[in-house]
Amino acid sequence: MAERSLRGTSLGSRSMESDENVVPSERQITTYVCPQGHRIELPFSVEAEIPSTWECRCGEDAKLLDGPEPEIKATKPARTHWDMLLERRSVPELEELLQERLELLRASRGEKSRKRSA
Repeated sequence: MAERSLRGTSLGSRSMESDENVVPSERQITTYVCPQGHRIELPFSVEAEIPSTWECRCGEDAKLLDGPEPEIKATKPARTHWDMLLERRSVPELEELLQERLELLRASRGEKSRKRSA
């Protein structure tokens, strides 16, 4: 195995390709402006689809200068654990389950069972 190893060639750390006869694609400079006034200039290929927003370094969404308004995507409201629980059980069922679990807990602690007054 030692006879087959390539020593001193540093294969993998350098590319054997050169930039000769490579023509880069034509570029256009696009400008984005964020709500805080930061300007971002980015080069894009002429053939590329230009995004209408770009994340600024401050974290805000910068809009394309003189570009179309970004599409507002419809978002679902966040579902809480309570919402998901109510999809499976009604409030009276939940109250009944709560009473059963409390009775089991009290029984395991050796407490007397309390009757629920309605």
